[in-house]
Amino acid sequence: MAWILDLDGVVWLGDEPVPGSAEAIARLRDRGERVVFVSNNSSARVGEYLTKLAGVDVPATAADLITSGQAAASLVEPGQTALVCGGPGVDEALVARGARTVRAGDADAVVVGWHRDFDYERLTAAATAVLNGARLIGTNDDPTYPTPAGPIPGGGAILAAVATAAGVEPVVAGKPHQPIVDLVTARLGDALRGSTLVGDRPSTDGLMAKALGVQFALVLSGVTSADDLPVEPTPAQVVSDLAALVR
Repeated sequence: MAWILDLDGVVWLGDEPVPGSAEAIARLRDRGERVVFVSNNSSARVGEYLTKLAGVDVPATAADLITSGQAAASLVEPGQTALVCGGPGVDEALVARGARTVRAGDADAVVVGWHRDFDYERLTAAATAVLNGARLIGTNDDPTYPTPAGPIPGGGAILAAVATAAGVEPVVAGKPHQPIVDLVTARLGDALRGSTLVGDRPSTDGLMAKALGVQFALVLSGVTSADDLPVEPTPAQVVSDLAALVR
C-alpha cells in the first residue's frame, strides 16, 4: 500500500508549504507507509524538487518522485531530437532518456511543459517544428496552476497555444494519461494495491486514481474549493488538506 501525493496544491502552493503537510507525511512514514510524489509540473529538475521538499521538511529521494516531464520523455526514443518548449525539468528528463534536445529547428518531437518564460518566439519555434513534421507531446494539459494568490495559466494553456498554431492534436503524457500511469505502476508494483491518491484537481488526480484503480482523496487546499462540489469523479474522501486526511 502506498500514498500517491500530488505536490502543487497538496504539499505546497508556489513556494509556500500547505500547513501540516510535512507532519502528515512524517506520520504516514512512521506508520510504515510508502509515500511517492507524482506531479504534473515539469518545470524543475529532479534535484530542485528534492531540495524544495527538503526545504519544507519532507526528505525524499529521486525514487520517491515521478513527474510529467519524465512521462513525456518516455514517449521519445533514445537518439531522437526533441525541441523543448518547457522548463529545465523537461530538458533533464529528455537527456536522461538519451534524446538530443534543441530550442529551435527541425525535430522528431516537440515537448511542451509549463514554464514562465514562454513567449511568442517560443510559440513560433514550437509550432514551426510541428508544422515541419514533429510530433507534439504535452507534459500535461492542466489549464491552470495553483499559487497562493490563486490560479494562473498552466501547462495546458501553453500546449493549447502550440496545438492551435500547428493545427494538430497533442499527445499528453501527464496525469491522468497512460504514460504517467505506466510510470507509477512500474514504480510501485504490488504496493499499488490498496493505495490512495491525494490531489486537488478531480479532472487529473481523480481520473488518475481511477486509471490506477486506487482510492481518490480530494483536498481543498489547491485549485478546487468547497464551492466547486460536487465533482466528478466522486472522491472517496473530501478534506480541507493532507493533514486533515491523515488525521
